[in-house]
Amino acid sequence: MTTTTARPLHSVPTTPTPTPAPVDWDPPMALGSARPVPTFPVDALPDWIAAHVAGVAELTQTPADLAGCLALVALSTAAGGRVRVQVRPGWDEPVNLYSVVVLPPASRKSAVFKAMTRPIRLVEKEMRDQAKVAIESARLSRRAAEEFAQRAEKSALSADPSERDSALEAAVNAAMQVDQISTPTEPRLIADDATPEVVATLLADHGGRIAVLSAEGGLFGTMAGRYSGSPNLDVFLKGHAGDLHMVDRQGRSATAVEEPAITLGLTIQPSVLEGLARNETMRGTGLLARIMYSLPVNTVGSRLSRPTAPDAGIADTYSTRIQALVRELADWTDPAVLPFTPAADDAMADLQDEIEPRLHPVTGSWAHLGDWGGKQAGLTARIAALLHLANNPDNWAGAITTDTFTNARTITDYAAAHALAAFDRMASDPLIDDANTVLTWITRTQPTTFTVRELFTAQSRNRFPKVADLTPALDLLEQHGHIHLVPPPERPGPGRKPSPKYYTHPTYRPHDHR
Repeated sequence: MTTTTARPLHSVPTTPTPTPAPVDWDPPMALGSARPVPTFPVDALPDWIAAHVAGVAELTQTPADLAGCLALVALSTAAGGRVRVQVRPGWDEPVNLYSVVVLPPASRKSAVFKAMTRPIRLVEKEMRDQAKVAIESARLSRRAAEEFAQRAEKSALSADPSERDSALEAAVNAAMQVDQISTPTEPRLIADDATPEVVATLLADHGGRIAVLSAEGGLFGTMAGRYSGSPNLDVFLKGHAGDLHMVDRQGRSATAVEEPAITLGLTIQPSVLEGLARNETMRGTGLLARIMYSLPVNTVGSRLSRPTAPDAGIADTYSTRIQALVRELADWTDPAVLPFTPAADDAMADLQDEIEPRLHPVTGSWAHLGDWGGKQAGLTARIAALLHLANNPDNWAGAITTDTFTNARTITDYAAAHALAAFDRMASDPLIDDANTVLTWITRTQPTTFTVRELFTAQSRNRFPKVADLTPALDLLEQHGHIHLVPPPERPGPGRKPSPKYYTHPTYRPHDHR
């Protein structure tokens, strides 16, 4: 009798014949909505600001766009509500800015915010310390007046009929004296994410201006009605244009803020940007057209662990000059007016003549972006005024020159390119966005092949909650020639089905010389 020994499963040959990679690749087709954008023109900033921006970008290994935009926001915080720019008679603008930089998580945004806004926070603390004595003195004076008024009221109630009239008069005068003593509000220059109602109150309490600066960018959700249930954009619309805003507060009469000036300096995640245009109120009211957008190239994946530290003197100069400008303008009540020179006005007219045809509703290249494009000239005027203040920190009473205007226009040309990209993203197809997300991972990691399981592990669960959610994006990338599905190997027996594998187009794997 012949005995046959069964061969265990693990002894089945495990060296399958490799499937050859595709060799006849065609150039991959573009997915769309990936408009190239320029880098921030650091050289258009005053030398002392440009040096600090470059130093912060190098030290934090972040795109210079973030520090550059925040430098303008710092100038806006100092001058907003205290300065106006006059391009020509009949056309003047406040100088406060709304800036939004779009970056993914873990981009070191907070470190850049701290480096660029620290001088303003130092002055804010200084102002609070100086105000403590006045606040405490007013508090004690009011308390004493209230106690005196209470005694006068008791005396009037218990006075003899012959003395009642004079006692009532004294009590009324004492009560009115209490109303005349107001306790000063603790000075504020900056608020973090705040509700529109809080921002309105801060405007009323702090001379009609406030800066809302946040590295998290949850403000848009609050504006859209996350907590109230309905959008509340009025204070931000008026706070950009400088239009009268009435602030209603419980138990008090309405306060009129004659020329409100809000500065916005926010960073948001790409997913937030993509959802903005779906809120018809934000687009329809013109709020999105008031924003200077920046969509920098993300540096994550290429950052140095030990970057070169900038000269400490550069940061000191930046801090000293920003603080001086904040202090100089803090007590102004009537805004300073900075006029254009006639030559600078001519340059502005040239810019307006260039912009106008782009806005034509039928033939214009910016027809879909007419709301933002129609404000580029005003944005240029505002930035020109801020650059003028920075260029002349000791004597900025002169007129804005063509050189300053040219630098401002360089910055708003950058902003225009980024606004086009931002509105592309806001109106883009979610499937294309998903495919671009996968393509970004392929470009960064440069794999010759990858499995769906490997890809899923590397992606955000907010975008791809389940493995199956990747399938439409992968199908689109394959249809456009970016990837190619590897034929699945024959399965030797029962068990878990292997994760699908894809080849990547040779352009995404320069290290592969096959």
